[in-house]
Amino acid sequence: MTTKINSRWTIRANAGIDALQFEDNIPIPELSGIQCLIRIEAVSLNYRDIAMATDRYIWSVAKSFVPVSDGSGEIVAVGSEVTEFQVGDKVCMLFMQEHQDGIITPQIRASSLGSQRDGVLQRYGVFEEAGLVSLPSHLTCIEGSTLPCAAVTAWNCLFGLQAKPLQKGEILLTQGTGGVSLFAMQFGLAVGATVICTTSSPEKARKLKGLGAHHVINYKDDPNWGETAKALSEDGLGVHHIVEVGGETTISQSISAVRPEGVISLVGFLGGKSASPTSFGLIQQKTCIVRGINVGSRKLFREMNSFLEDKGIKPIVSERIFDFHAAKEAYQYMDHQQFFGKIVIKMY
Repeated sequence: MTTKINSRWTIRANAGIDALQFEDNIPIPELSGIQCLIRIEAVSLNYRDIAMATDRYIWSVAKSFVPVSDGSGEIVAVGSEVTEFQVGDKVCMLFMQEHQDGIITPQIRASSLGSQRDGVLQRYGVFEEAGLVSLPSHLTCIEGSTLPCAAVTAWNCLFGLQAKPLQKGEILLTQGTGGVSLFAMQFGLAVGATVICTTSSPEKARKLKGLGAHHVINYKDDPNWGETAKALSEDGLGVHHIVEVGGETTISQSISAVRPEGVISLVGFLGGKSASPTSFGLIQQKTCIVRGINVGSRKLFREMNSFLEDKGIKPIVSERIFDFHAAKEAYQYMDHQQFFGKIVIKMY
């Protein structure tokens, strides 16, 4: 392997965005037999990255680490036992490096990038081949960098529960214009579902309609948007799938919107804590399925990539793309929540 020197950002958990520190001239370790060296070409931010910096994250993290879970790049060296990839292949990183399939154990959760393990906000990264997935053939690395967390999470919400996949003719409700919600909207439209989106901005509402959303509800103008979404179903029973990203502050509206035996996928906690959390009785009364989601496995990632290629779906990327040395600015831009589409940092 040709000797290379790494550059990276590190952060101390809960110390604020200004705790991001740039480090240069970092040696790259030698590869083991099953590892690949990736020249990381692009990374994308998720809300969790901001949450870990600002003491809003609900899971444990390392004290200091290389942040960001989502990236893509090119393999520049492979270990002697690598069989699935070769030099020159374009790949994405798996969010939980050990989550190949099945349930998430504590050991698997501890393999999460950009929290328990060093993430991808570095120019080179060493990963085992089982922690990589081939980049969909029709996507650039900038587009592919958006997939590992947001896209796989959305795919898991809609198709991970095999007994209740979203189907043509059903109704999907998404919240806001974050990465998970936008991917869910794209997946729902691609299978022929009716898609209802919520947002707080007339400008974002216009963009959602332009992307194909059938209905858009402004949740600031309509505090009972759950009932409004339910009323949009032809039979009046409610929607089949809901991607719940607000958490405690919005779950009651999701329960109002969902139909009997519909699925609410709990993804995020953007809304923070609620003064009056939803009661268990309300969930039981609605006879709905409430399902916790924590991204998804390598198997789901591959299934999603095949779908992306078959449908020609491209991620929605923010118009503003940041340079590697502007990582702090990218974090601040995301924290202000005025963006539309995934925020990407170009590494070169």
